[in-house]
Amino acid sequence: MPTLPGMLRTTARAHPDAPAITFSGTTLNYRDYDAAVDRFAAELIDRGIERGDRIVIVSGNSLGFAIATYAGLRAGATVAPVNPKSAGEEIEHFITDTGAKALIFGPDCTESVQSWAASHPDTAAPVSLLSLGPASIGTDALTASESREREEVEIGIAEDDDALIIYTSGTTGKPKGALFDHHRILWVGVNTTVGMGLRMFDRILHVAPLYHSAALDLLFFPSAMLVAHQIIHPGFDPNATLADIEKHRITVFFGVPTMYAFLLRSPNLEKTDTSSLRIAFYGAAPMPGSLAERLFAALPHTEIIQACGQTEGGPGGVLLPHEDVRRKPAASGRYPIPNTEVRVVDADGRDVEAGEIGEMIMRGETMMKGYWNRPEETARTVVDGWVHTGDLAHVDEEGILTIVDRLKDMIITGGHNVYSAEVENALAAYPDITDIAVVSRLDEDWGETIVAVVTPAEGRTPTLEGLREFAESRLSDYKIPRALIVDDIPRNPSGKIQKHILRKKVRS
Repeated sequence: MPTLPGMLRTTARAHPDAPAITFSGTTLNYRDYDAAVDRFAAELIDRGIERGDRIVIVSGNSLGFAIATYAGLRAGATVAPVNPKSAGEEIEHFITDTGAKALIFGPDCTESVQSWAASHPDTAAPVSLLSLGPASIGTDALTASESREREEVEIGIAEDDDALIIYTSGTTGKPKGALFDHHRILWVGVNTTVGMGLRMFDRILHVAPLYHSAALDLLFFPSAMLVAHQIIHPGFDPNATLADIEKHRITVFFGVPTMYAFLLRSPNLEKTDTSSLRIAFYGAAPMPGSLAERLFAALPHTEIIQACGQTEGGPGGVLLPHEDVRRKPAASGRYPIPNTEVRVVDADGRDVEAGEIGEMIMRGETMMKGYWNRPEETARTVVDGWVHTGDLAHVDEEGILTIVDRLKDMIITGGHNVYSAEVENALAAYPDITDIAVVSRLDEDWGETIVAVVTPAEGRTPTLEGLREFAESRLSDYKIPRALIVDDIPRNPSGKIQKHILRKKVRS
C-alpha cells in the first residue's frame, strides 16, 4: 500500500538524478535524499523508535527538518512537527500530550529545549533528545546518521498507519493535535495537484514554516510525487525570496498576504525576473483588494489563487481561482478542493439560503481521524463524518463562499451581530495603518463594544476620529469601532490573528 516515505522511495528509484531539495547552498538529488532518510531512519530505530511511537520535531525550516520528518515516518513513527519558537512550557505540552519517545530539535531551538529539560526533568528523562547538528544538549543524530552505511529501511508500514499529529494554530487557546494517517496526507497531495494545477518537475520555494499543515501537506509531501525541486529558506526575507525566484526559476510559491505585501514593497521587485512563477497561492486570511490589485499588476504572468482551509481538514476547504481573486478578493472560495464536500449550514444542520450566514462544514478523504487523546472534542467537531470548522460564512448567488468570522470571534453589540472579519476588511485600506484586528470589550450598556487594534504605517499617527471617518461610507454605524489601540498585532506563524491574546489585553 502507498505511504509517504514509500512515495519518496518510488520517485528516487524512477528519477534518481533529479534535484530534490536545496537548502543553504546544498542540493540533494532524489537518490541522495532518499539515502539520507534511510540512514536517519536506521539511527532512530537503533535508538529504540518502533512502529507506532510518537516523535516531536521542533525545528525551523532546514534540510535536517526535511530528512528527519521522512525518517520518522519511515521508521514507523507518528511525527508531530511543532513551532520552532515554542517555549519550554509549550514543549512540555507537546511531549506530554503525544507521549513522545523522542524529541528531535534543530540547533536553533537548543535554548528552549534546554529550558524545558531543566524545568521538567521527570518528563525529559525518558525522552531521547536528538539534535539536527551540533548542540549543547542531547545527541547529534543527524551527523551520526551521515556516517552510517546506507541500507534501505523497510518495516512494513501501511497506508492506514498513523503518520502525523499536526497541532492547530492556537488562535483560541492551547493547541490540539489533529491526527492523520498516510492515506489522508497522500490524498491532500492528490487534491492539491488537481485543484491548483501543480505539475511534474515544478520548482517550489518554501518560505512559510514547514511544520504547519499548509506548507507541509499542500506542498512538501506532494513534491516527492511530482519529482519537484524544493528550495527551502529558513524563513521569509523578501529580497532573498525574489532572488531565488529568479535564480531557480521558481514555478510555485505559497505565502500569507502579509508576505506578498512585503514583496510588493521591495525595491528589488521591479528588477527581478518573475516570469517563471506560474502559481502564487495564499491562505490564512483574505487578501485586501488594494493589495490584490497591486499583486496582479506586479505578477502579470502568475495565477493568483486563494486556498482557504483548516488544519483539521488536512488542510482541506475551498479554492478561490485567479479570476475570482481579481473580482472578489474578500471572498474565501468558489470551489471545494477536489474530493471534498463543503456546505454552509444553520444550527440544525440545514443548508442556508444564498446570503444567509451559517457554519462552514466539510468532509472528504483528507479529514483528520480526530484530535489526539481528545475524544469528547473530536465528537463535537466531527459529526456524522462532517468536520465543523467553527467558521461563519455565507454563499452568494454565484456560489462564492465568504468566511465572515469565527464563531468565537463574532461580536454582539446592542443586539446586533458584528463579524470582525467584515470590519477588518472594510478598514484595511485606511492609509494610516498597515494592519488591523477587531475584537470586543465588555460594556454595561451595549453588552460588547468594538475595539480596533491597529499597527501604524511608517510616519503616520492613526486616530479613532480618522478611522471612524474613513469607516462611515463603508460600514453601518453599529459596526464602526468605538475604541482604538495602537499596538503590534499578534499572529501565529501561519499568519492568523491570535484574537484570544488581543481580547485578554483589551479586557484587562
